[in-house]
Amino acid sequence: MKVLLFNGSPRQNGCTFTALSVIASGLNEQDIETEILQIGNQPVQDCIGCGGCRGTGRCVFTDDPVNEWLDKAAHADGFVFGTPVYYAHPTGRILSAMDRMFYAGGQNFYHKPAAVIASARRAGTTASLDVMSKFLGISEMPVVSSTYWNMVHGSAPEDVSKDLEGMQTMKNIARNMAWLLKCIDAGKREGILSPATQKTVWTNFIR
Repeated sequence: MKVLLFNGSPRQNGCTFTALSVIASGLNEQDIETEILQIGNQPVQDCIGCGGCRGTGRCVFTDDPVNEWLDKAAHADGFVFGTPVYYAHPTGRILSAMDRMFYAGGQNFYHKPAAVIASARRAGTTASLDVMSKFLGISEMPVVSSTYWNMVHGSAPEDVSKDLEGMQTMKNIARNMAWLLKCIDAGKREGILSPATQKTVWTNFIR
């Protein structure tokens, strides 16, 4: 089993990475493979709603790693999406990447467990978590929770490491993710497969 962890921060080894690393370490202790993917500090194209990805599972834009991440997502069993807080919301990069990944390759995420985490100096974390959680809900993904909201606090990685409750929360995310992945795997071996959901009805509210 493998979990992909997306670092939505432009800083490769900053606060968000510190929190994701704790989750990755906890998953590794449960014999679950992990890979932290860095969004990076280069531009990430936003979704323009062109529909060019329809039926292809690929985004039409190829000058950033989104299609590479979709390839990895197809073979992953779980996900963690992490972001620092910018003006009480997630970074534009992580949202642009998630918009395109879920729109072009949503089938790679359906029914796979996922968690979202946020890092901030002080506030804006709950609003950021709310925004990113919407992607999971519309994709029928089991949401991995913890013993507190999935957040850490600090202005620097060493500060985040001193947020003991935040570190505990990250460790419990790993434990809950590992438990859920193993339950799903055991279910598959017993013939319990993902539900066949219906998506045939579209209701518009403009008459």
